[in-house]
Amino acid sequence: MEEKQHVAVIDFGSQYTQLIVRRVRELGYFAKLYPLEEFPHIGEPGAIILSGGPKSTAEPDAPDIDFEGLRRFGVPVLGVCYGMQLLNIKFGGSVKSSNRREYGPASLFPKACTGLFEGVSEESQVWMSHSDTVENLPEGAVVIAANQHETPVSIQWGDHFFGIQFHPEVTHSHEGNRILHNFLLFADRLEPFRIDDFKRELIEGIRERVGKRQVVCGVSGGVDSTVLAVLLHEAGVNMRAIFVDHGLMRKDEGEEVRNNFHRMGVPIETVDAEKVFLDSLADVDEPEKKRSIIGNLFIDCFWETVGDAEILAQGTLYPDVIESASNAKSKASKIKTHHNRVDRILEMQAEGKVLEPLAELFKDEVRELGASLGIPHDILHRHPFPGPGLAVRCPGAVTREKLEIIRECDAIFISRLKDHAWYDHVWQAYAALVPVRTVGVKGDERSYEWAISLRAVVSEDAMTADWVELPYSILRETSNRILNEVAGINRVLYDVSTKPPASIEWE
Repeated sequence: MEEKQHVAVIDFGSQYTQLIVRRVRELGYFAKLYPLEEFPHIGEPGAIILSGGPKSTAEPDAPDIDFEGLRRFGVPVLGVCYGMQLLNIKFGGSVKSSNRREYGPASLFPKACTGLFEGVSEESQVWMSHSDTVENLPEGAVVIAANQHETPVSIQWGDHFFGIQFHPEVTHSHEGNRILHNFLLFADRLEPFRIDDFKRELIEGIRERVGKRQVVCGVSGGVDSTVLAVLLHEAGVNMRAIFVDHGLMRKDEGEEVRNNFHRMGVPIETVDAEKVFLDSLADVDEPEKKRSIIGNLFIDCFWETVGDAEILAQGTLYPDVIESASNAKSKASKIKTHHNRVDRILEMQAEGKVLEPLAELFKDEVRELGASLGIPHDILHRHPFPGPGLAVRCPGAVTREKLEIIRECDAIFISRLKDHAWYDHVWQAYAALVPVRTVGVKGDERSYEWAISLRAVVSEDAMTADWVELPYSILRETSNRILNEVAGINRVLYDVSTKPPASIEWE
């Protein structure tokens, strides 16, 4: 695929930046994300989008861009939030700094439902996340949309430069996709993008990167590592797929993983590492330390198993990368450390020993890629499962007793969702142990046992999530079975927290 056919998204540090890439791909065009420092090396894109970011344009170290270089491309440019403010300054206008942040829904009133706002309602909801606002407009700039207070929220400079103060990429902007689509129509060098094209690019890139070296691929049975293993198998590289059974899996999951890979014709090797993981986690109750221990032990187990393998392949997705903000060039704020972004992995990355072909993709895109590779539907549509396993669903110290309780409760919950045809309507569902003992009554006697929390969420990308309004009948049936069948539990809760402010997992 020629570079001039793609949409270059320049990252100024917004947590939503990769969503822009995703939306463009959903609209049928290929998009790539570039750190700001790589702007001089973006090839010949057909369109450019400047993302939002956490900085103020008034700050001394505010991100900047080569404006003349931007203009020389001669392609449509869209500035989102920070990107709009920066463009207004570059064209000769000014931005007013403020310590007050506007965050949440707002009303959009296009001056005319043409051009960038072709087909957009006369009043539409958009999502704001900014503090500074445009103050003075340069000569020739035109306000093409305002909010309910007549504050400019969209500006056009000339024929091909546009700015919007809101985030069209989030679902809370009700007509954001239409606005992005209208922007892309100004580009005349874009061609449709298909997942099969991307698959071919990935396979070619893997072959070129790996050559004759051996790749160690860690598999867990989850969608990400499964697609990665099948992709490497399809590329025909020298691969060993290693399944490290760390003792933190769900009920009977180890056998299920082995059976699934046998179905797909991909050989895997199993390493029984339950004892070393649980021994290392004994008495460790700090979440970040638990993740670090698990991530580093994974690498230790790999190298102990495969010896001198030259490359480690990981099924890392974009949400892992952006939430960890571990890329030295990233301007995003760190949320939490992922198990595949621990120090040991970062050191290996610096040495060129880590391969992450899926790192630009979201979960739904990985599933689409997996389908094009022929992976069965039931494997592709398993709920996401965290790399650290049940450790992040067991706040506090991890013990075998707690893990067994979580497994039994989780198995009951998932079976109820499947039997009532709700499993495929939920992004992720699980049971987590609440690390407190509660008073109850069992068999006419006082009990003092654990509480279990059930969680079911819907999401598009794991960046945001909402809890699922499951029927009371399912919750009642699940609760009754857990309380009657699982020893050590006398209370069942249902988690009604959204992300943000909560995360999907407990730790």
